[in-house]
This record gives sequence, structure tokens and C-alpha cells, in this order.
Amino acid sequence: MAEGTDKPNPNDSLADQSGSVQDERSSISLPSQVAGSGKLDRIVKTARAYAEQAASENTLKAYSKDWAHFARWCRMRGAETLPPSAEIVGLYLADLAAPSDGSPALTVSTIDRRLSGLTWNYAQRGMVLDRKDRHIATVLAGIKRKHARPPVQKEAILPEDILAMVATLSFDLRGLRDRAILLLGYAGGLRRSEIVSLDVGKDDTPDSKGWVELLEGGALLRLNAKTGWREVEIGRGSSEQTCPVHALEQWLHYAKIDFGPIFIRTSRDGKRTLDARLNDRHVARLIKKTVLAAGLRPELPEEERLALFSGHSLRAGLASSAEVDERYVQKHLGHASAEMTRRYQRRRDRFRVNLTKAAGL
Repeated sequence: MAEGTDKPNPNDSLADQSGSVQDERSSISLPSQVAGSGKLDRIVKTARAYAEQAASENTLKAYSKDWAHFARWCRMRGAETLPPSAEIVGLYLADLAAPSDGSPALTVSTIDRRLSGLTWNYAQRGMVLDRKDRHIATVLAGIKRKHARPPVQKEAILPEDILAMVATLSFDLRGLRDRAILLLGYAGGLRRSEIVSLDVGKDDTPDSKGWVELLEGGALLRLNAKTGWREVEIGRGSSEQTCPVHALEQWLHYAKIDFGPIFIRTSRDGKRTLDARLNDRHVARLIKKTVLAAGLRPELPEEERLALFSGHSLRAGLASSAEVDERYVQKHLGHASAEMTRRYQRRRDRFRVNLTKAAGL
């Protein structure tokens, strides 16, 4: 969409001029009919702190961008963002699917996400956007019927792939760290955010989402994931070269880390550790870098090879390669249903259950 040159309405965006999110949940306060006191004011601060944890930082940024885009679209067409109008939102969704200005159409999943962002933003303003209103529901149903495509799944990293990727890493501090990231992420079936949010111990840092306990038989991870707290057991491997627990121990030993974030930055030469925790984008970049270095899928152009692999390739690889009962894989990945686990299984025995023969044909 083309951008307007007129000044934005103060109600149009949750983002201030510097681009930071102005979290409207900070408006939590005492009801006007209640007299303030020291104790109640402290409770208000506590409530605001909990409200801050209701959505992740990435989600808040996405919702802020969704609202800014919708507000810009409305300004360019002389429409108002407030109060919520199902008719206007329906037109907006239609224009995302078939843009009138020649810009690229958005995917169905992105359009659905944009709608969620608008719903959230209106809720923060104390307003309700009814997604079931016919002006929204029927337009969205038509978009899905006409434009929906099977999801494009990232390539699974299989055992021989992860070994080839690890073999491309050096043995300086950076290489030890990245080796531990790949092997631990693969064996644990971990998300990028789960890998980098690990601390050595419980409550080491405020931004921690889990910690590790090293045991004789392996590593026990306690993670505060999307579905709540869960434990992930990572057993020791068949050799030190491929063992994720040994790789983690080596990194912690040589980096002299015994408190705080496990995966931290290193100097450019890879010889010194820095205090800052890695962000999850490092994991994605590391996977793509080592995929190229290991020569995976050499028949494809480099751009296509890079597009095939992401952080989810680690989880998909474990789900596709582990020769165990599906229930154990489901628990390991923290999935609420077996169906979700099956979505991650890129290489499984198709037609293992043949209902055609079972029916007597």
C-alpha cells in the first residue's frame, strides 16, 4: 500500500515516533470511585507487570505494525479507524487479498494474523471488533476458499545433515557455542526462543524462560514454553562428537559460564565471551550458514536452499528421525495433540496403515 503524507492521528498507532511500543495495558489503574493508598498503588504496579507478560515482545511488535498498516490504509481512503467498523475491516481484508494498487497480495495466514492484530488493538482501547460479523466472516471465508494453499513446510534437518553442519564449525569459543546450540536444539526439539532463553540456574535473570540441570544420564531442561512449563530430557549421545550434553558441557567449561544466560555473544575473533544474551535470530542465521557450508541440497540454487531451512527445521528433524513411539515425540516437543506432532514429521512411513486392504479391497 502507498503511504500517505498526512499526519497520523494519535489514536492510529500503538507505536510512538521512535518506533517503540506504547503498551496501552499500562493504563491499568484504580477505578475512579476507589480512594488511592500506598498498598493499592503497589497492587496496581503488580497488575501492570503481569499485563506486560500477557504477550511476547515479538507479538506486540507485530500487532503494532498491523495497526499502523490498517490506520495508514484508512487514511488513504478517507475512512476512520475508530470506532471499529466491521464493514471497513471487511474491505481492508479484501484489499489485502486482492490489492487495488498493484502491490503484492498477502497470504491467507498473514491476513488472518492481521485480523488478530486489529482485534487485539481494539481490545486495548476498550472496544470490540466482532470477527463473526458477516462483513468480516464471509469475506474471510471467501478469501480462504479462493486463495488458501497447503502450508509450505520447512525442510527437516535429518541426522546425517546435523552431523555435516556441526562438522563445519571451528573449535574456538564461537564454534563450541554454536555446536552446542545446534546439537541441543536438535536433540531437544527446541524452538529458537527456547534455546537462547536458557539460563544456567533457576531465576538467574529476569528474562530467562528456563534453565538446565546437568545429570549423569544427560541434561534436564525446564522450559516456560507457549503451553506452560514443561520438562525436556536430553540423554547423552553415543559418542562425544555427536553428544549434545557433552557439547553443552564443553561450551560452559571453556566459556567459564556458571551463572546467567547460557548462550551469550562472543568477540568477532571468537576468542572472548561477552555478557549479552544471544537473540533467536542468531539461531536462524546459524542454521542457514551451516546448511550452505555443509552443502545440503546442492542441486538447488543458494537462494532456494536458504529458504528451505529455518529454526523449525531442528524440531521437524527430530520429529521425523526419532524411531520411538509417537507419544514420546509429542511429549518431547510439548505438543497438545498428536496431530500437531504429525505436522512436524516430514519423513514417516506413509501407508503404514492401509485402510483399503483392511476394508477387504
